[in-house]
Amino acid sequence: MSESNVQAGQPVPDFSAPATGGRTVRLSDLKGKWVVLYFYPKDHTPGCTLEGRAFRDHYEAFKQLGAEIFGVSRDSLKTHENFKARQGFPFELISDQDETLCRLFDVIRPKKMFGREYRGIERSTFLIDPEGRLAAEWRKVKVQGHVDEVLAKLRALRQGGG
Repeated sequence: MSESNVQAGQPVPDFSAPATGGRTVRLSDLKGKWVVLYFYPKDHTPGCTLEGRAFRDHYEAFKQLGAEIFGVSRDSLKTHENFKARQGFPFELISDQDETLCRLFDVIRPKKMFGREYRGIERSTFLIDPEGRLAAEWRKVKVQGHVDEVLAKLRALRQGGG
């Protein structure tokens, strides 16, 4: 698998991607804010629903810390809009059907299900600082307790504790 194009402490290359709400998300437009990008395999699946709900339930805490949250998967905008509405997500979902962001953050991995091999998104989260640098990353994420970890890291970084 290719080396990630994004390294801790380094600037994240600017990107532009279609999102729910008729929005185009550009990293350069988010300068001055913390950005949480969480990559998940598929809309409407149990783990992805739990993870999205956890970010939803902590949304206000992230907002108060100056952070924007975006969920990213390869699903279509139509599927995303349905998923977002059904779960009441207050943040936008990015559609990465051409895998541009998946490649940038190197989250596509060989996976196995029912003995069948396929390429899929490895659940991962990235925290980008207000200057556009990668501040923290989580790979092979387990949903339980993950959002609390991200929130704790954001609080520590904002207080200068890293």
